[in-house]
Amino acid sequence: MPSDADRREAVRAYLRESADIKRRTAEACEGAIIAAADLIVQAFRAGAKMLLCGNGGSAADCQHMATEFVSRLTRDFERPGLPAIALTTDTSFLTAFANDCGFDGVFERQVQALGRPGDVLIGISTSGNSANVVRAVRGAHTAGLRSVVLTGADGVLAGLADVAISVPSTDTQHIQEAHLAIEHLICWLVERDLFPNPTAGHGRGGSL
Repeated sequence: MPSDADRREAVRAYLRESADIKRRTAEACEGAIIAAADLIVQAFRAGAKMLLCGNGGSAADCQHMATEFVSRLTRDFERPGLPAIALTTDTSFLTAFANDCGFDGVFERQVQALGRPGDVLIGISTSGNSANVVRAVRGAHTAGLRSVVLTGADGVLAGLADVAISVPSTDTQHIQEAHLAIEHLICWLVERDLFPNPTAGHGRGGSL
């Protein structure tokens, strides 16, 4: 069993690495984050909606991000709900389609059924290679949707999307930690662009 000193150092090292990746993400991805927020704002202003897809921890991120848009991000900034749907939540559809047709098409099929030209698809994949997210992004372009992807340093997704936010890391855990910060930030930028309120700050506490 590691000593107490070893465990303390492991804690410090992990959190330092996580913080360093967020610092490097701020430097590398600032423009892409703003571009993603601008694209989403344009879609909402035009009466379109957001669809989100991802696997595992990224599926949880999809549900979290959709909740922030439909509900709210912070208690001190009241505004109307915004239309966002996580394509990761309908277990009846997901299990039926995966059983009958294969798992790689579970998001693409929902994009075909629910997406409309002008909507935005958010695809989240730490590897950048999740087959079902790749197919969803390609299907979104065919259907006239715009796309934003959140990835790590590798993978094919970044080359397929209208906007790619690629965290400069190959460590799944740290990429996920940076993705969550980016997702919150995008929501913060979007809601304050759509509903200007100079008295609203970042605030503390959100919907989750």
